[in-house]
Amino acid sequence: MKYMVMILGTQADYAAMRGDSSDGSPAYTEQDLVAMGAFMSALSDDLAESGELIDGQGLTEPALARFVTGAPDDPQPVVTDGPYGETKEVLAGYWIVDCASLDRVTEIAARVTRCPQPAGSAIRPVVIRPLMAQGEITA
Repeated sequence: MKYMVMILGTQADYAAMRGDSSDGSPAYTEQDLVAMGAFMSALSDDLAESGELIDGQGLTEPALARFVTGAPDDPQPVVTDGPYGETKEVLAGYWIVDCASLDRVTEIAARVTRCPQPAGSAIRPVVIRPLMAQGEITA
């Protein structure tokens, strides 16, 4: 089964990685960034070696996002730059893995939660979502 393992973050978290501290998002030091990068690389390398990794990417900050909203009967969609004020957590990165079981992908997500970060950082969930096969409809 293929799963998407998603890490969440906020605009403040991206600012913290640039050195701008805020409540729940203390500024990262150069050492924090190196430790986080090494952790993520090691995880991706391990998943590639086990044959479970299909893809994985970090995403740019929400301020660079664009939202396109439309309707089937409206030829002109509405395009809005992100982030929205009401949005708290957004997708910050992901891995797509092909695992033997939900238990295995849960082990991977649990490992993701151990990624180093500065003391006092907010705890963000790691989300697991099974991918539907092409043409599959869930009830």
